[in-house]
Amino acid sequence: MASFFHSIRIPRVLGLVGAALCFCAAHFASARPDQPATDSVGVIDGEAIAVTGPMSAEAVNGEVKNVLRSGGDVRVKSGSARIDLVEGGQVSICGPAHLSVLKSGGSLTIALDTGTVHVHLERDLPLTIYTPFIQAQIVAIGDGPRDALVGFDPSGAMCIRANLGAIRVEQQLTGQSVLIPQTGDVFLFNGQLDNLRTSVGHCACDLQVAKAAPPRQPVVSQSATVEALSPKEEPIYQVIMPPLIYDANAKVQPEIDSKSIVLVRRVRVRPALIFQGRVEGADVAPDPPLTPAPAAATKAPKRSAPASDSVVDRVRSFVRKLWSSGS
Repeated sequence: MASFFHSIRIPRVLGLVGAALCFCAAHFASARPDQPATDSVGVIDGEAIAVTGPMSAEAVNGEVKNVLRSGGDVRVKSGSARIDLVEGGQVSICGPAHLSVLKSGGSLTIALDTGTVHVHLERDLPLTIYTPFIQAQIVAIGDGPRDALVGFDPSGAMCIRANLGAIRVEQQLTGQSVLIPQTGDVFLFNGQLDNLRTSVGHCACDLQVAKAAPPRQPVVSQSATVEALSPKEEPIYQVIMPPLIYDANAKVQPEIDSKSIVLVRRVRVRPALIFQGRVEGADVAPDPPLTPAPAAATKAPKRSAPASDSVVDRVRSFVRKLWSSGS
């Protein structure tokens, strides 16, 4: 009789598993690329990854990054990948792995098919990890951070590790649940919670350290040198024109309108020159000495001034005038 019920239970379990997988697939297929920007999950980066579904390219810290959105499907072929969540935190994916993400109502859901994920959360972001048999929800202790690992080893056993916080594990088919406390490390076979066993580092997936960009050095202004003021490079010209169009069905390809072509010349503005200080000229040679004038050109001697008349001379002159008038 027991074998009879066992033979009936197996097809029923497989049917429920198929229904659960179809439900998850329908859930993720309902997410479309035209959803608003609030469905952004985070920036994804990896060396050997394939991402299908909603994704966008955005500028983050001056660099163009691929932003994973709700409904995206991620396949890590080898190595590992990293998702920096927009709410803060990180999801490291250790491959080979395959998973899908869904973000709705401020909560994040990860549907894990193969591989291992290591989640670290600093903020209160509800996160649930679904597998074909198990639903794992990461629970915070107070306002502390959460750090958990969920995945599969090469043999197919499921690994669950609660580094920070706790993990509520629920069997999707039977509804049976168990709470794994902080620092708990277990693994189970065939999704059966009755077969929980203690595991010590059975699955490994370390968090990836973000590559920090080198700090930008401050620009210190300096005086322009003679070499900078007299550039030797030739002018640079750039041609901006519309893209070329090739029509395989047309016998003659359309020509580009010459009015849409722009020729740009790159120039460098020289800085203004400001002189401070004193400007001195060259030394001036002294004037040659003057030559003496010839003897003929010498000045004539000055005439002696007449001597002043004495009293005797005046009397004598007066007497002479009297005699001359009497005669």
